[in-house]
Amino acid sequence: MAKSTKIGKPLVVYGPSRGWPSLRLYNLWDYRELLYFLTWRDIKVRYKQAALGIAWAVIQPLMTMVIFTVIFGQLAKLPSDGIPYPVFSYAALLPWQLFAGALQRAGISLVGNANLLTKVYFPRLVIPISAVVAGLVDFGISFLVLLGLMLYYGVQPTSAILWLPLLVLLALLIALAVGVWLSALNVQYRDVQHMIPFLVQAWMFASPVAYSTGLIPQGKWRIIYGLNPMAGVIQGFRWALFGTNPPDGLMAVSVVMVLILLVTGLYYFRRMEKTFADVV
Repeated sequence: MAKSTKIGKPLVVYGPSRGWPSLRLYNLWDYRELLYFLTWRDIKVRYKQAALGIAWAVIQPLMTMVIFTVIFGQLAKLPSDGIPYPVFSYAALLPWQLFAGALQRAGISLVGNANLLTKVYFPRLVIPISAVVAGLVDFGISFLVLLGLMLYYGVQPTSAILWLPLLVLLALLIALAVGVWLSALNVQYRDVQHMIPFLVQAWMFASPVAYSTGLIPQGKWRIIYGLNPMAGVIQGFRWALFGTNPPDGLMAVSVVMVLILLVTGLYYFRRMEKTFADVV
């Protein structure tokens, strides 16, 4: 708001914004170098002084696949849509590990970068985005292992594999959508960071990682199941790689949920952004 002074020059008075805040996502492009720096820093810090280094990107999903194969594949004998169960479960663990790791890093990213928040201005959204993007390195390494498993079991990829980048992007958007909610809440309520591991663990069993989406009955239950956006992503991954059950209404519901979570999360994040430096 501008007011005239005695010498005729306008006096500009700044006050807190009211109503819906502007997202101003275009500002992120001006800080792309900072985004790159924070992403690369997260990657290096994660494996700094680690005895096995980046091999953890392979060990974690591989060991989980072995456990799932013994319990769900051999003992429970869950159907795997005609695909060898180790390949079937590992293909679902890839997008899941990408999502889960990105979500956990994004959820605590603001508190973990408190020194930056209190010293210099930049779009705070850069921090959770960098935490999410950093998971692509682990995903790329683990994907090479999947190709080796497919070759060993004689599983041929389908032409639908061209859709895989979009499914990876969708998994990252889900992690970002939930991550911006949790990161903003974690600044206000620090016990949120203790809730995140439990949330991720419960979410995994609610997602078709160890079982096929074909076990979910058609009708209203399938629509309700689609409210879990990762259900559509995992189904899409298996379809793109093996030509199993193609994306259906489950994927449509998942995409809608992603958009709702992302838009509302971004607005909530921007609304709380002005308090981060004072509270953190």
